[in-house]
Amino acid sequence: MLITHDTRCALDTVVDLVNSAPEDDSAPDGLPDVPALEAFVRSHEVSEVGVLTEFDLSAVRRIRGRFASVFAAPDAHSAAKLINELVAAAGTTPRLTDHDGYDWHVHYFAPGASVADHLAADCGMALAFFVVAGEQERLRRCEAPDCRHAFVDLSRNRSRRYCDSRTCGNRLHVAAYRARRKEAAG
Repeated sequence: MLITHDTRCALDTVVDLVNSAPEDDSAPDGLPDVPALEAFVRSHEVSEVGVLTEFDLSAVRRIRGRFASVFAAPDAHSAAKLINELVAAAGTTPRLTDHDGYDWHVHYFAPGASVADHLAADCGMALAFFVVAGEQERLRRCEAPDCRHAFVDLSRNRSRRYCDSRTCGNRLHVAAYRARRKEAAG
């Protein structure tokens, strides 16, 4: 599957957006306020965003939950339904652009769209490409029991199981090793 630069950026953005949600009531929200949303927009180089407000923060948190549902979707039909709703509600308006030194690429959000609609359109389309390609199963959640972060499995053989093999994967492998050693020591 060919993934263009702008699609890869949108995938990274949607994964980070989904993972900014608190995992439980005791965890902090990764987007607690408007300055955090501004930092998120800046770090992901989300273009054509104006002044952000509490309304924008609330709207982005709502679509974050809807994107989380896409990663939890049990099948392509369920994922497609959720993505279609996100993209349609954003008022998608595809257009070619070559801004900020990037080659030609497609923006799916309408000019002047809110940041939530911008994210819903561009990130929704990036996820849609996976469903269209029959690759919906690449939209995953980490298999570590104490982590449920979203990620997109871009491995050649679709074998990635953890959001980060250096943390979640390594932690589970070390725990399994220690359990085997303890059992062998009897």
